[in-house]
Amino acid sequence: MRAGQADVEIQGWCAPRFAPLKDALRRNFTEAGELGAAFTAYVGGEPVADLWAGSIDSRHSAPWAENTLVNIFSTTKGLVSALALRLVAEGTLSLERPVAYYWPEFAQAGKQHIPVKWLLGHRAGLPAIRELLPDEALYDWDRMCNALAAEAPWWAPGTCHGYHPLTFGWLVGEVLRRASGKGVGRLLQECFARPLGLDMHIGVPAAEQVRIARISRPAPDPSNAEASGFMQKMMADPTGITARAFANPMSIATGTNTAEWRSAEIPAANGHATARAVARFYAALAVGGTLDGIEVLPRDILKYCWTETSSGSDAVLGIDTRFSHGWMLSQNRPGAAFGPGRRSFGHPGAGGSLGMADPDRGIAVGYVMNRMGAHILLDPRAVRLVDALYALT
Repeated sequence: MRAGQADVEIQGWCAPRFAPLKDALRRNFTEAGELGAAFTAYVGGEPVADLWAGSIDSRHSAPWAENTLVNIFSTTKGLVSALALRLVAEGTLSLERPVAYYWPEFAQAGKQHIPVKWLLGHRAGLPAIRELLPDEALYDWDRMCNALAAEAPWWAPGTCHGYHPLTFGWLVGEVLRRASGKGVGRLLQECFARPLGLDMHIGVPAAEQVRIARISRPAPDPSNAEASGFMQKMMADPTGITARAFANPMSIATGTNTAEWRSAEIPAANGHATARAVARFYAALAVGGTLDGIEVLPRDILKYCWTETSSGSDAVLGIDTRFSHGWMLSQNRPGAAFGPGRRSFGHPGAGGSLGMADPDRGIAVGYVMNRMGAHILLDPRAVRLVDALYALT
């Protein structure tokens, strides 16, 4: 137990039936070292819990507030994937067409036949850039896209899959930009954030950055065999696929508390949101694609959210993973499932955040936090909250 967390006060509200969710969140503070966090849940398109607690930084300089924003890391990928499907629904984008149809420069190095759907399913063979790039390249959209256009695939595209932790955002984001004429941050606001009233951003306006909680990096956990194995894989080959995928340009954990990071558009990793916004977004996907009369995705497109495109050994992470068209899917092992739903889908973020939907039960969840955990995929803190929610439905 971390000092000062035993008597944390849980803010917000729960529908009476869902009051035990407060205890589940409290246990994350008393038993799992939570610093600051928020959790929102929807059932059947209606909010049933909206909770927050803790501090915005490790100095406890201010309490977590109802409108505190925080970096959600790869949970951002679910938002970007939905934008791609939105353009598919509008007829602006085709999953079957080659990426080079929209982005001609991408045809270099034998990539001319890679279809858009392989980007979403992590099958394109472009999880990393071989050439070592300077740290500042992370914030230079054109430089990253040009490097990826010139890059040769690390495996024969379509033959296997491997998580694209950072490159996913530029790859999919540039296709969205070429197809629509709009950057991914603008598309997010126009398609989802403004219509649904979601407090989420890819590229946070300077005036809003005062509300952002400061990320605290995780301490090493020798008991976590999966995370330890992953770190050993990175360190064993500094020029290999895993090290380059997560640390070229710089490791994402290095710049996350800077204005430069918060202002940039890094669509695989630097979305900022409240738990309420994440949950409301997924609530629409959990109940047929429309919430409060606002269509996020049409029903006939929703199937792509849970239809599997990739499964098995992950060439980058070194563990088994499953993906749909941009989202992660449940795996049959402890701590690796988005609840018991057969069609559940979602995306965790580095350190613990989570957005998910279960269309079979109409359940949606948003969980955000500022003390990063050491787990690769689902964090036990998020799993505790999701399990508690299912126990009440």
